[in-house]
Amino acid sequence: MTFAESNQSVDAAKSKFNGLGVDQQLGLLWFVYTRMGESVTPAAPDAASPDIAQGLYDQVKAMNSDDQIEAMRDIASGKDTVISREYGSLSENTKLAFWYKLAKGMDDGAIIPVPESFELSSEAQNLLASVEGMDFEQQITLLRDSVMPMGAEPKLGAAV
Repeated sequence: MTFAESNQSVDAAKSKFNGLGVDQQLGLLWFVYTRMGESVTPAAPDAASPDIAQGLYDQVKAMNSDDQIEAMRDIASGKDTVISREYGSLSENTKLAFWYKLAKGMDDGAIIPVPESFELSSEAQNLLASVEGMDFEQQITLLRDSVMPMGAEPKLGAAV
């Protein structure tokens, strides 16, 4: 595969991801992070700010289950909330680390898990299969490009 073909593959997958509903995006992120495991976080070890990602994760973790899922939905949809603005101010690699921490938290019960009855749509299942067929760099690029625009624009001053 050439560099141009690789970029087209990632761009097509990103477009499909952006076309999914918020819950399908969240479910797909969880499946991708679960299947990619530990390889996601080391993608940019010096570029991520693990303490900052941990701080935002801890805020979500302290919420009740309903508020946890709403916070994730707010971030994914770019809703203008404090937590979404805080997320919006993170670097792209710190955003990757934050989603990884959420996926791990869902696995260990600290964060509301994906309901057992949840099913990815056929579009999301096809996208997941496509992501699994990508090489590692393409997967990381797709994840980074997908989570980067999430969150709300930070506000100046005390308004956060």
